[in-house]
Amino acid sequence: MREGVVWMEDQLYGGTVATAPEPESVLLPGHDVPLGRYTTVRRLLPQRQLRMVAAWCFVDHFGPEDVSGRPGMQVPPHPHTGLQTITWLVDGEIVHRDSLGSDQPIRPGQLNLMSAGHGIAHSEMSPTEHPPGMHGLQLWVALPEGARHGEPRFEHHTELPVLRDGDATITVLAGRFGSAESPAGVHTSLVAVEMVLPGPGAHRLALNPAFEYGVLTMSNAVDVAGTTVAPGSLLYLAPGRSELTVEAPGEARVALLGGEPFEEDLVMWWNFVGRSHEEIVQAREDWMAGRRFGRVAGCSAEPLPAPALPTVRLKARDRHGRTAG
Repeated sequence: MREGVVWMEDQLYGGTVATAPEPESVLLPGHDVPLGRYTTVRRLLPQRQLRMVAAWCFVDHFGPEDVSGRPGMQVPPHPHTGLQTITWLVDGEIVHRDSLGSDQPIRPGQLNLMSAGHGIAHSEMSPTEHPPGMHGLQLWVALPEGARHGEPRFEHHTELPVLRDGDATITVLAGRFGSAESPAGVHTSLVAVEMVLPGPGAHRLALNPAFEYGVLTMSNAVDVAGTTVAPGSLLYLAPGRSELTVEAPGEARVALLGGEPFEEDLVMWWNFVGRSHEEIVQAREDWMAGRRFGRVAGCSAEPLPAPALPTVRLKARDRHGRTAG
């Protein structure tokens, strides 16, 4: 691992403008972000050094957390454009409601996928009577140009393909991995798997050398590509690898995200993914005026107001944070 290599252009770090090529791997520390009033997530993407891994543009890990006697997740109605949200639970229960009329609880081992297209609104609320624990992932996938203006949709999957590697269990959340393919509908070449490793032991995974990957752990530490990855950080792996060994000194739960590098420049602001400042301004205006996104029925919480736009013009950036030109 080549630590300390900065590879964003037009940024100044330590007095030097970076021009180095992509490193083979880099460990990126996450940071805590409040989600609603009662939940804090560890945000692993986007980061200053790296905005995306393939089409994965947001990676949030929440829990494990004791929510007994507490409300759990309480995220009121809010809008999205130009992305898909993927929710995967290890523990707990969340009810997804959206402006399509969906009213769907999600429980451990199940997956929700919501495609925003040109616009959707949804809420994510733990029911009043909920399990004592909360633990899971929420992931955002940037939609490519050919799909981002489409109609919104929602999918709930109770069964996902599972592979075995000795005593390890590998669940394919999205895309294809080995001989298994998830039923979740995606629009780019990508993959997401969860690996439950009883440990101790090493597991060798076959990778697509055209893909870049990100590795995070949901519980306990593992050694990957000569680096210890603990909860709260993400290990980025550049394209070119055909295999990867994950060594678990003990029981661990690991997520592997990957795909072809996403080459479209994006503007990401609040809950919107677009291509220009004007698109984001219009989406915000539509949400605040009650247009375009619809109403989330069945949720008594007031919709979230959009924050004020920054005083500077929002710029489209590539996956490394570089602006065009």
